[in-house]
Amino acid sequence: MDLSEHRKQQLLRRTRWLVGLFIAGLVVSGATAIPLETELTWLANWLGIEPDQGAQAQSEMAIWLLRVKTALREINTSYPFIGYGGDWLAFGHFMIAIAFVGAWRDPVRNVWLFQFGLIACALVVPYALTFGAVRGIPLWWRLIDCSFGILGAIPLWLCLCYTRELKHDG
Repeated sequence: MDLSEHRKQQLLRRTRWLVGLFIAGLVVSGATAIPLETELTWLANWLGIEPDQGAQAQSEMAIWLLRVKTALREINTSYPFIGYGGDWLAFGHFMIAIAFVGAWRDPVRNVWLFQFGLIACALVVPYALTFGAVRGIPLWWRLIDCSFGILGAIPLWLCLCYTRELKHDG
């Protein structure tokens, strides 16, 4: 089946837009792994969470966010080298984003990146649920982490479908 030139361009445009969205998500996710203490301070202020409120006056989420914020402040003050792990997490996100530039440039030749990305997105769920439980992360936070894998899979799956259609035309 031969695709029209218009359909080929449409599929390529859609694929590149979705890959660009995925790359942007990786970059933003990586960049937000670096200034965690600052981000938690902003989030707590935005949500109106005050450390001097009684524990009964705060939700489970507020108590958790204040606990994490306090821990990050103590770690950053006394043991700033621990943050280096988050810096490397960010680096990993940036490098994966760079790899997806290949899929943006030539999605048919680099279709394996969509398959790799879908596998990685699927593995986010058991990884977050398992290691989050081991580390004492509340279930609601682990579910937020799982959502990144689920939401990330959507554009990758569409890219895989579009790329297969493009490939079958060749």
